[in-house]
Amino acid sequence: MALWGTIVNSLAIIIGGLLGMMLPRISTSIKNTVMQGLGLAITVLGITMALKTTQILIVIVSLVLGGIMGELLRIEYRLAQLGDWLQDKLTSASGGGRAATSVSEGFVTCTLVYCIGAMAVLGPLDGGLRHNHDILYTKALLDGFLSIIFASTLGIGVVFSAASVFLMQGTIALLATFIAMAFSQPTLDAMIIQTTAVGGVLVIGVGINLLQILKINVANMLPAILFAAAAEPFLHAVQSWLHP
Repeated sequence: MALWGTIVNSLAIIIGGLLGMMLPRISTSIKNTVMQGLGLAITVLGITMALKTTQILIVIVSLVLGGIMGELLRIEYRLAQLGDWLQDKLTSASGGGRAATSVSEGFVTCTLVYCIGAMAVLGPLDGGLRHNHDILYTKALLDGFLSIIFASTLGIGVVFSAASVFLMQGTIALLATFIAMAFSQPTLDAMIIQTTAVGGVLVIGVGINLLQILKINVANMLPAILFAAAAEPFLHAVQSWLHP
């Protein structure tokens, strides 16, 4: 089943998020230290991903074009709107209380953390192509532990990010067969490298946001991943046209 790994990953986020919300109230100083630690770790992860490529020009062009498209589509604003809508629904249903705390930050932050990265691309690809879910099982463990920590500091918005994970990874898994038929294995490998590198840069942005060094509209740069994936087939087509 192509979606099995994605289902396990989504459930791990939900379970981890619910467990995190059940933890005793954590002091502000502990929350800040935990978030700073997560921010540093995520930044390091992003750096290791970004260094996968030797085609830095593709990364730069993808980020520029993706950023322009994301700003025009107002992706970050729409994600925040969705989080605020969920918050309003929860507040109305519960009459206030803990559900009244902001969910948009947890939803947006965790959507970016869980959906951007090598494992988020390679996992569903492998699940869709070979029905091998080992990568997503590993990602489920990591995301589950992160959800416990995130939910204890950011609230219930973390749980709803599981829907983003399911939609994105599920789509990749279902389309993986068509991608494999359309491109050769070397081209597919090159596409994964470029998307991993661009994703790494975006993960660095997430880490910077968590560290509160600077507010970066990372969500508006998400289309850069699509441009990075399209770059290799485009360059191959141009080379074939110039040198038939």
